[in-house]
Amino acid sequence: MEQAPPTRRAALAGALVAAVATTAASAASAARPARAAAPRPGRRAETAPVDYHAWTRASDWQAGTAAGVRVEPGRLGGPAGIAVDRPLGTAAYTDPHTGTTADWEYASWTSPGYRPGFGATELVASWNAETPPGTWIEVELQGRYSTGGTTPWYVMGRWASGDGDLRRTSVDGQADAHSAVSTDTVSISDPAAGARLVAHRVRVTLRRRPGSTATPRVRRIGVMASVLPDRFTVPASTPGEGRGVELPVPRYSQEIHKGQYPQYDSGGEAWCSPASSQMAIEYWGHRPSPAALAWVDPSYADPTVCHAARSTYDSQYAGCGNWPFNAAYAASYGLDALVTRLRSLGDAERLIRAGIPVITSQSFLADELDSAGYGTAGHLMAVIGFTASGDVIANDPASPTDSAVRRIYRRHQFETIWLRTRRHDAAGQTRTGSGGIAYLYKPPSTPWPPNLGLS
Repeated sequence: MEQAPPTRRAALAGALVAAVATTAASAASAARPARAAAPRPGRRAETAPVDYHAWTRASDWQAGTAAGVRVEPGRLGGPAGIAVDRPLGTAAYTDPHTGTTADWEYASWTSPGYRPGFGATELVASWNAETPPGTWIEVELQGRYSTGGTTPWYVMGRWASGDGDLRRTSVDGQADAHSAVSTDTVSISDPAAGARLVAHRVRVTLRRRPGSTATPRVRRIGVMASVLPDRFTVPASTPGEGRGVELPVPRYSQEIHKGQYPQYDSGGEAWCSPASSQMAIEYWGHRPSPAALAWVDPSYADPTVCHAARSTYDSQYAGCGNWPFNAAYAASYGLDALVTRLRSLGDAERLIRAGIPVITSQSFLADELDSAGYGTAGHLMAVIGFTASGDVIANDPASPTDSAVRRIYRRHQFETIWLRTRRHDAAGQTRTGSGGIAYLYKPPSTPWPPNLGLS
């Protein structure tokens, strides 16, 4: 019997829990039932298997199976990519969110199989693409089981940078006997049963209006494979090379957008992910053009955050916290952008030292992160540096004003709420943690730090 896939809507919407005020959070903590004893700590974060593999070079694209696409050289020193050459045919697509049916020419590219070297329990795909008006792409992912056979071709996103041709969307209801899709993640449904994902491949379908010469251009497809250790606790790390480094990342509060554009995830109070993405994008010197921002009410402060929310919104997920949609939005400004897991704060320090902010995903109770003043079932923020003693400097968009966004969080508290994979909520129930998820954005000319497996 196939297991219904889980949903990540509640965990990663970015909304704060009801008890936001510190006094309310303290009361909730006092009323919380005693927790069961935490399991013994698992392996150190540094040893948790993670493999990010990308197709970006001309040789990568040429090694795949092209059906109606051509390989194009990189522009201005950037990565090579693929574009429509001769479409294979025309097919209708009915947008489930508008009910509109339209015909689209299509072509596709399928990667070779890739083996990460271990049996994964999760896969997350992300991509960088240009989609001019009248074009869009569909990204699919297929895994191979250690027990034999493969997953279905799971749809990981139907995506365009704009929303004039279709509603950007993930796809619910995808599962087989061993795995399921939760918004943007393929997961083994029951890791204890033994099945693992030992290989994977990606298929991207490029679509355009019939008779058009416009084409999507895809310049990066990446897949992060990982095994999630079952841990409530994370061993404390020793501060390293990031100490005393702080990046001049702009500060944007999601809270000042409360009530604005409720069609995008109920308005700005839930916009932690796009606000964090926009901070990192603007750190690299990119902003939407005045024409792109013309739709935003001129009375609203920080219109680029409104634009980021609209540009990352997933109509099926009904939120702006789809991980690869945020990376794809950042990539629309010419940045290399990806979703992966980091193993430790040491990895984050190496990125900060290289000048690259780290957008992190975490869930916590108010008493688990001193000075935050709130608890959350899922929240994104941008790590921008480390103090001289190694504490985390974060631009936390869950702040009342832009000027209040910069926060300092205790090192071990932060690494615990970010790297753990299990946690307890205010009622003592066991919930999941993100296990070190991070969005990473940089220009093609800026190298990744060595030994992080991101090249």
